[in-house]
Amino acid sequence: MTPRWFAAGTLGALVIAMVTITLLRVPLTAPPAPRADQLAALESISAEAVARGREFRAALRPGSYAAMAAGLLVAVLLGLTPLGARIVDVVSRPFGGHWLAGALLGGLAIVFIGELITLPISAWQHTIMRDYGLSTQHWGAWTVDVLKGYAVGAVVGAVALGGFFAIARLAPRWWWAPAAGCAAVLVMLMSFVYPVLVEPVFNRFTPMEQGQLRDELISLAERDGVPVRDVLVADASRRTRAVNAYVSGIGPTRRIVVYDTLLAEASPAEVASVIAHELGHAKRQDVVTGTVLGALGVAAAVIALYLIGSWGWLLRRAGVDSIAQPRAVALIVAVVAILGLLSTPVQSVVSRRMEGRADLHALALTGDPATFQTMEAKLATVNLGDPDPPWLEHVLFGSHPTTVERMAYAIAWARGER
Repeated sequence: MTPRWFAAGTLGALVIAMVTITLLRVPLTAPPAPRADQLAALESISAEAVARGREFRAALRPGSYAAMAAGLLVAVLLGLTPLGARIVDVVSRPFGGHWLAGALLGGLAIVFIGELITLPISAWQHTIMRDYGLSTQHWGAWTVDVLKGYAVGAVVGAVALGGFFAIARLAPRWWWAPAAGCAAVLVMLMSFVYPVLVEPVFNRFTPMEQGQLRDELISLAERDGVPVRDVLVADASRRTRAVNAYVSGIGPTRRIVVYDTLLAEASPAEVASVIAHELGHAKRQDVVTGTVLGALGVAAAVIALYLIGSWGWLLRRAGVDSIAQPRAVALIVAVVAILGLLSTPVQSVVSRRMEGRADLHALALTGDPATFQTMEAKLATVNLGDPDPPWLEHVLFGSHPTTVERMAYAIAWARGER
C-alpha cells in the first residue's frame, strides 16, 4: 500500500476519533432556552445598554470581516501564486538558500506580510474600543502587546515550521506520519505550558488577598471536587474595562484567575457565579477534551496537507515542486487558513455546547439563578456585548451562547427544566 493510501486511511481514522470523542464528551443539545424566556431576559436589560452594545458591535463588525477577508486574500495570493515561493527565496538567499533559513525566515516573512496588511484594521478597531471606553490602553501599550503577540507567534511558528521541514527531509515519503504525531504533541504541550509561560507575557498575576472572597472561591472549588493551586488576580484593567474570570491550566497548573475589573464591577456572589461556570469546565475536563480534539484536528490537518499537496495543479500554481519543501511555506499557510475558516462553524458549535453545560453546572453549584441572570446582564453591559446578536453570525462564529440564551437557561432552570 502506498503512503498516500495509508495517509488517507489514517485521516479517516482521525476524523472518526474526533467525531466519537465529540459525541461522548460534548453535549448534543443546548440547555432549555425558550424564546419567550429570551425575550423576557432581553427586556430586563437596560434598553440603553442594549442599544450601546449593538452600536459598538456594529461599529466593530466591518473591521472584523475586513480583517478576515484581507487575511484570507493575502494567504491565497501568496500561496496560490509563485509570489510566496519567490519571497522565501529572497529572504533565504543571504544564507545560501539553506532550507532552515527558508523555513524559519520564509515562514516569518509570509505570516508577517499578512499581519502587516491587517494591522491598520486592528488599529482602527482599537480606536473604536477606546472611543467606547472599553479599552484603557494608549497606543504605546497597545503596540507593545501587538509586538509581544508577534514574538510569541514567531517562537511557536519557528518550532512548528522548523520541525515540520526537518521531518520532511528525514522521511521524504512518509513525513506526514511523524509530522502529524509531533504536531499533536505540540498542541498538548502548549496546553500545559501556556498558563505558565505565555499568560504572564501579557498580564501580571498576583495572589488574591486573604479574605472572605478568596476563602469562598477556594471552598467552592473544594465543594465541586476541583482542586486548584491558587486564586490569582490579573491586572486586566491596564488594557481593558471588560470583566472576565477563568480557571486556567490542567492538573498541577490549575488556578482560578479573576480579572481585577471583575472584582471592581461585581458583587462577591456574582464573582462566585462566574467562577462556578469556569469550575464546570474543569469538572467536565473541557480543557482536556478541547486539547485532545485540537491535537487530533492538527494531526488531521497535517495529513490533509500531505494529500492536498500531492495535487500537481496546486503545486504548479504555487510554483513549487513539493509541499514538503520550504519554498512551499506560503502554500501551507494558505491551505491551513482555508481549512481553519471551514472548520470554524464546527468549532463554534462544540464550544457553545460546552459553555451551555458549564452554565447549568454553575446554576446547580450555586443554586442561585437570580444572581446568574444579574451577572450575565452585567457581563453584556460592561463588555458592550449584543445580548441577542444576528442569528447567522452567531451560528457561524459564536463561541458562547448569547446573553439572552444564558439568562433563559437560568429562568428555565428555576422552573425545574434542566
